[in-house]
Amino acid sequence: MRKWWHNSVVYQIYPRSFNDSNGDGVGDLRGIIQKLDYIAQLGADVIWLSPVYQSPMDDNGYDISDYLAISPEFGTMQDMDELIAQANSRGIKIVMDLVANHTSDEHPWFIESQSSKDNPKRDWYIWKDPKEDGSEPNNWESFFKPKAWTYDEDSGQYYLHLFSNKQPDLNWANPEVREAIYQMMRFWLDKGVGGFRMDTINMIGKPADFPDATIFDSGVAGWEHWANNDLCHQYLREMNQQVLKDYDVLTVGETPFTTTLDGRYYSHPDRKEISMIFQFEHVSIDREEHNAVAKPFDLVQYKEIMSRWQNDLYQKGWNSVYWSNHDQPRTVSRYGNDNDQYRVISAKMLGTVLHLMSGTPYVYQGEEIGMTNKQFTSIDEFNDLMAKFHYQKLMDKGVKPQEALDFLNRYSRDHARVPMQWQDSENAGFTDGKPWLPLNDNYATINAQQAVGDQQSIYHHYRKLIELRKSGEYGDVIVYGRYTLLDPDDSEVYAYLRCFHGKQLLIVANFSEAVVERQYQGELGLVVLNNYDLDPSNLSSITLQPYQALVIELKGGD
Repeated sequence: MRKWWHNSVVYQIYPRSFNDSNGDGVGDLRGIIQKLDYIAQLGADVIWLSPVYQSPMDDNGYDISDYLAISPEFGTMQDMDELIAQANSRGIKIVMDLVANHTSDEHPWFIESQSSKDNPKRDWYIWKDPKEDGSEPNNWESFFKPKAWTYDEDSGQYYLHLFSNKQPDLNWANPEVREAIYQMMRFWLDKGVGGFRMDTINMIGKPADFPDATIFDSGVAGWEHWANNDLCHQYLREMNQQVLKDYDVLTVGETPFTTTLDGRYYSHPDRKEISMIFQFEHVSIDREEHNAVAKPFDLVQYKEIMSRWQNDLYQKGWNSVYWSNHDQPRTVSRYGNDNDQYRVISAKMLGTVLHLMSGTPYVYQGEEIGMTNKQFTSIDEFNDLMAKFHYQKLMDKGVKPQEALDFLNRYSRDHARVPMQWQDSENAGFTDGKPWLPLNDNYATINAQQAVGDQQSIYHHYRKLIELRKSGEYGDVIVYGRYTLLDPDDSEVYAYLRCFHGKQLLIVANFSEAVVERQYQGELGLVVLNNYDLDPSNLSSITLQPYQALVIELKGGD
């Protein structure tokens, strides 16, 4: 069954860093309203809005103290209502960030829960007695701290937090908790939002016996027990039955540690859970994130991962496809070439590879203009909790400070959170005040004003990619066609076919600075899209310039 979000394109906004309307240095809802036409012109028809709820901002809004209120730094509920209405008038749906694995420790629920062992909300969070020696209930780790447990002196118990100690995990085993979350979801859906991106949703099912972790060589110790378990699927099916089935919405789950089989479990429509998930395999091949270890990017491995997800979920679920988000460094700096010579062309190439795949594409703010990683000169310049945690882990291992800084300058989440570069004026047009996070110095040459005004820019290439996905001529083959990888061992070129009802598209992308020549079976026809001005004159074979990407229609049926 076809769904409206199958051929949609989602634009992610990190509100703090998007556009500041009042000069306080922090992006806000009215700032987003001011830029809706920019997003509409790009062609995106969904905005995923990172959290704007009331929060003490320990983790930039992913620590919520009131799900039904807007944080004052972002605006008011009236501003939120206007954003939803203004977006809808442009054919754009707003997808909220649902953070339901944990709350802030300043949420009234947790304040009550912590107040005494016999408080009615004590069981809304996960409290456990110490082991006999007084240590933590088990050996689970946290994403932001060495331990996933914090001791409460007053009650003599520990509470669980898979993230910051200011982000205590909710106890989803308690039906009252689940119903409170469902009520909150109905509140936002009744306001007219178009769905939810579900933060760390695969972690909500905790085993009743809370066993020790035994796997320490990948991920965060404990994930074998709390990630992607049967309880999680049970809760999601209940959520669908209690809430989601009554609304025609997009739901995407953030689900680390998943396989393609997990992907089918979550997204197969007959299971009635969620629309799609974010998997992390492809953004983990150039580093061991939680061990802060860098590795070279391997195109052959990348192709294998993406092809497996494309094929294993074909007609058995749905993919989300993305290069970056608020948790990943900048796309062109990571996978392309961000020097002056190749930044634009390689960013276009990367966009082509992604947008011609099956699944719903996600564009992270600034990706469409080729924003790059910022170079931080000291750990004090970083804002992100994870960056500071990784830096300390590296220090504890005896890594030299500059080497630790080099790692963060490749992979820190702060690269994505550097404010959006709108124009070449002071502070890149992001704010009239002091930006909450320093801007990248290159905003004079890399900015949206320049990109919109240049028909050969990355922005306009993304417009063409989005138009292709929505077109009557090629939309079905891009959205619903079968995917076939060509030359899997080619370490320079990513080539694949998309085939649907007699129409075939060949996508070839050069990931290198070399000029390469390739031949593929099939009679080459019309060049549908090319990231170079110069069209290839002889298509009996394909000569690719550095970082060139071509979309070619093949003659004949599939």
